[in-house]
This record gives sequence, C-alpha cells and structure tokens, in this order.
Amino acid sequence: MGTIYTGIDLGSHSMKVIVANKVEDSFHVLAAASSKSSGIQKGYVTETKQAVESLKKAVSKTEEMLGAKIKKAVVCVPAENVEITIVEGNLDFKVSKEIDGEDITNVLKDALLGKIDHEKELITAIPIYFKVGEEVVKDPKGLIGENLEVKAVITTVFKEPLYRILEVVRLAGIEALDICFHTTGDYYELKNPKMDNEVGAVVNIGEDTTDVSIFNKGIMIKNSILPIGSKFVDKDISYVYKTDLALSKKMKEEFSVAVTRYADSNDLYEIKEQEDKIKEIKQTELSNVVESRIMEILKLVKKELKILTNREIRYIIITGGLSELAGFQYAVEEVLGHDAKIGNIPSMGVRHNKYSSVLGLLKYYDDKMKLRGKNLSMFTASDEEVLHSDSRKDLDNNRIVSQVFGHFFDN
Repeated sequence: MGTIYTGIDLGSHSMKVIVANKVEDSFHVLAAASSKSSGIQKGYVTETKQAVESLKKAVSKTEEMLGAKIKKAVVCVPAENVEITIVEGNLDFKVSKEIDGEDITNVLKDALLGKIDHEKELITAIPIYFKVGEEVVKDPKGLIGENLEVKAVITTVFKEPLYRILEVVRLAGIEALDICFHTTGDYYELKNPKMDNEVGAVVNIGEDTTDVSIFNKGIMIKNSILPIGSKFVDKDISYVYKTDLALSKKMKEEFSVAVTRYADSNDLYEIKEQEDKIKEIKQTELSNVVESRIMEILKLVKKELKILTNREIRYIIITGGLSELAGFQYAVEEVLGHDAKIGNIPSMGVRHNKYSSVLGLLKYYDDKMKLRGKNLSMFTASDEEVLHSDSRKDLDNNRIVSQVFGHFFDN
C-alpha cells in the first residue's frame, strides 16, 4: 500500500502542506493546499498567533481534501546562519556482525558526540560514506564486519528562531518528526542521478529572500541567503503604477513576461483608478519593470555563486514561485548561462515550483528512513485504510491528486 508522509513549509508568502503516498519508488500526491501567510517574515516567525492561524488554514484545507486528520509532519526551515561541519564516527563490535539500521544510527551518534555548540541545534546529518573494514559504501546494511566508520556532513543553526517555527507547528496541533532546509528539499525534488556525482547549485527565489546553496554529490556544502526576493518585483510595480501590493502581484503573475522582448506591445491590462477611471498598461511596459528587478536578482545570484565556491559548477537549478513567470528561462540563460535551468515538478496536483521544497522534503525524509532501515508512516492504520480505500473515488479531483529533536535518531 505504500507509506504516507506529510510535509509543511511555513513560507513568508504562503503556508504549504502536502500529503503524499510513496509506492515503490514513486511519490503520489494525495492532497496539497496553501494559504496566505501571516506572522512570517524572511522565513522566521514574527507573530506566533498569526502564524498558527495561517498554518491551521492550510492544514484544514488539506484535511478536507484528504478526509483524515494530519497529526505528524516533517517541516522545512530556513538556512539562515547555518554552520556546516564534517564529522567522523566509529563503532567497534568486538566480533563480526551484520550491519543494520540501528548500527547506522549509533555510528552517527558517535560522530556527533561533542560536535554541537550548546546554542545551536542539529538540522541534518548526511553521510558522505560508510566504511566496513576496507570497503567504502553509501549504505552498509547487510555487510559483515567488526567495525563501522562514517564520515558525514552535519548542519546546525541557532536554537531560538528554530524553536519558534516548531512552536507554531506544535500549536497548530501537529507533531514535527523531522526538519530540513528548503534548498535540501529542492535538491531532492529536482535532482537527477547525474547530479549526485557533481558539484552544482540550487537557488530558491522566495518572497523576501533568495536562498543560494552549493551541493557536492548531493550534500549541501555552502549556503547563503540574499536579502532580496519576489516581493521586490511587486514593490517596483506598486511604485511605478501606484497599485497596492496585492494587485501588483496579480499583474506580475497574470500579465507580465520576465524578458521584455517577448512581450506584446498590443496586449493591455486595465486597472481602475480614482473616480472609476480606467488606466491601460502595456505588457511591454510592465515587463520592463519586472525584467529590471529579475535581472538584478539573477546577477546577485551569479556573484554569490562565485563567492561561495571556486569549483566548476556543473548545474544550476532555479526554483521558487517567481521562476514560474512566463519567459523566466530566457532571463536565467542570459545571466547564468545555458547550464542553468528552471526546476520542473511533474507530480500531479503540485505542478508549481512553490511546492518544490516541501515535496522534496518528503523524499529527503524517506531517504533518511530507508538508510536507517525504517518505514514510518505519519498516519494511523485506520487513517491509511481510508486514504487507500476505493471509497475516496467520489471525491473531487483535488482530493485525488513529540518534538523533532527527540525523534532525530529514533526516526
């Protein structure tokens, strides 16, 4: 029947919730919903009560589609002030034994011992490789040996802002089982097998900020957050045309083109001014405003990539809601070259890049569980019977389509 996972992304623009069923190696979205965010700025909680209410709305929408209560989830968190460290661990068994998931958990515990600052909290611990005797492998389960070694990359962030995010999830009635960074989720959603052996970059253009991460063989090794995002485009439109931010965002998403030369000078957008006067805006004029800011963002990304690494970058993937803008690929290629591509989510029900982080988060969590030899669904057996049953066939199309740190090693 598969394993059912729930992911949550507390974004500055919207709260996003996805429930997906993993069957063999494929993830099938059972329900997905978003609601406008309040109380979140630059990915951090500024007003807890508002953030809780916003999350509850997204959760309620998803539960209505699903026909079941959401009680557990994995959560996306921002990578602000992230510290990345390489650690090593070792276990001696005294006698030869077959390596299992518990041994993997224990050797990672050994690697982490004394490595985490008391003001910080662990986010991810991703193995680079394991070693059993002289054999170096990605997954040692089933091998026979007297000892097990691991080399891993761990990431930590300051506790206080992280705990505020987890408190919002808790107050919304959901237990956070695990966490990971947005761009880690993006990588897991948008990667292909070739990328797991290369150095590349994942860029998520968010509402308030742009997250730039360098990955080496599938592991984030560098990260930076730029203080600019899609809202800056909305503000530019608002300034030029004297429109409120909501209308400016609508104009951007529904009418503008990311590169002006592909806009139509005969295509007009009408807005009401005072005394019900109608103002006509040419698509070329609006797109020129949009293109100017997009080019600035992409040039800042290019500069940041050079600061983060001097290695040859073999791929660049751009995601986030702004990347869905018509003609965005042309802007990306002009600034970052033809190796840079816009992410593409093929999953039915979430074919929009705003969902890339949270959908990939589920794949990251599943990969982590698989390495530890576990299969943990986030729904009860009775819930799963409902979710898998034929009684859900009459639902509309949208329906078809503890504390986290206490669970880090248990999960």
